[in-house]
Amino acid sequence: MLEPFRAIVDGDEPPPPGARAPSEDELTRALQVLLKSQCVYAGTPGIGRSYEIARHYTPFFQAYFACLGYGFEVSHRDQMVFLRVPVDGVRHDGQSERLRKDETLVLLALRLVYEEGLRAHRVTTEGVVECTTDDIADSIRTAARSDPPEETRLTEILRLFARKGAVRLGERDKTEKLTPLMVLPGITVLSPDAWMEQVRAWAAARGEDEGSESALSGHG
Repeated sequence: MLEPFRAIVDGDEPPPPGARAPSEDELTRALQVLLKSQCVYAGTPGIGRSYEIARHYTPFFQAYFACLGYGFEVSHRDQMVFLRVPVDGVRHDGQSERLRKDETLVLLALRLVYEEGLRAHRVTTEGVVECTTDDIADSIRTAARSDPPEETRLTEILRLFARKGAVRLGERDKTEKLTPLMVLPGITVLSPDAWMEQVRAWAAARGEDEGSESALSGHG
């Protein structure tokens, strides 16, 4: 992998149209940004040229992350690059850390709200569905027949998924005591269909082990 890395930095691989080849630091940062965030967009702040570099040098990124057991993919429609983590199998990396029960429920609710937004044609041209923390709480009550986390904990969990590129939090409305949210296309990466089926089955049978953590990982 060192030779392909050096070929990009030295300009032996054609750079993006109208742009220079990335420096060693820029290419390293792009790799690190994906490992940290999993879903990265053209408009993600504070990442420099990482999105452009990852999208342009797709074969290198695919080969690099394949060595770690990840699938690297590009969604041109959503202007997103992301890592797909296999749901099954034993893993030893940070991306596959198990979610707690309340984190699993919030991730499930985000995916359901996103699906509802798509069906109702409430999705923006950037693939974003707008909602609020109240919508997430209502979805948990309806879909999982469970009480949602209290507000502080819910915000903490949402910030966790925001760091992964699944949601963006707005300014909290102190009067209404809710926070506007933008559910991003990355929610389908963190909660793929196979994972959703497992969680739906788990939610239906919840209560059998109320004190345990979910054995499901949401970083698919």
